[in-house]
Formats: sequence, C-alpha cells, structure tokens
Amino acid sequence: MGLFSRKKEVIIYAPVNGKIVNLSEVPDQVFSDRIIGDGVAIIPEDGNFVAPVAGSLQAVFPSGHAYGIKHKKGFNILLHIGLETVSMEGKGFEKKVKQGDVVKAGDPLAIVDLALVKKMATTTTSPIVVTSDTLGSSKIEILKMGDVKIGDPIFSIKS
Repeated sequence: MGLFSRKKEVIIYAPVNGKIVNLSEVPDQVFSDRIIGDGVAIIPEDGNFVAPVAGSLQAVFPSGHAYGIKHKKGFNILLHIGLETVSMEGKGFEKKVKQGDVVKAGDPLAIVDLALVKKMATTTTSPIVVTSDTLGSSKIEILKMGDVKIGDPIFSIKS
C-alpha cells in the first residue's frame, strides 16, 4: 500500500460499561434490520453514558434518551439509550449536554436511572449506530463483542 492510499478510519468507543451485542438482537426492527444504520448495541451495567466519538451534538432529544453526534468526517452517530424510553418523558435521564455542544470522546452525555428504565421501558439495551444517510460506501468493522468498559474501541468506520 502506497503512502497516499491509506484508508480513512474513525473509531467509535464504548459510551457505557456493559455488554456489546449484535444489532440483530435488539427487539426493535428499526435497529435490528439496520434501517437507521449499522453498528452495535450495548446492554448497560450502569447509567453513566459518555460521547462515543468527538463531534458536535446535532440532536439532544428533550427526553434525554437519544443523542446525535456529527463527526468532522461527516458521519452521524446515534446513541439511543434503551427502547421505548421516549415515553418516559425525561424521567430518569439527567442530560449533561445540549444541542450544539461540541464534545470529545469520553465527555459525559447523561446519567440514567437504569432501574427506572427497566420498570418503564421495553429494555435498557442501547443501540449505537452510524446513520445510513451518512454511511455511504463506508464499511463498519466490529472491533469488540461481549464485556466492554467506557472508552474501549467497539467499532470502526472505514471509508
């Protein structure tokens, strides 16, 4: 491979301590069928969620359940905390950021009461995907499955 033929790669890091599972295991077809995009899901073991990548927050849902981060290379990353959590109307979600903020990987996004999520939502399983509209011909490579800690590389986007 020549000096100028290196592929561009963006690493996505674990936004929470937990267990990585395949998106096909998420009990929501929008995620399991990769309609929104490709990536992985995490079953969180605690409620401390951080930014999985550096970028600007394009979306911070008022309920605190979802965060859209635009990386400087044009990729949009969606972190969705739990499923059917929008119906919680923000209960149990303490947002640490607002739309328009610029974050580094590892910056706090939210503290979530997982016990409350378990009572009020479908599941705590949290998909993290690169949205289809920004993925283009780029490829996702899963770097880790199973147990992860915040900051572990979990997948890469190669263009």
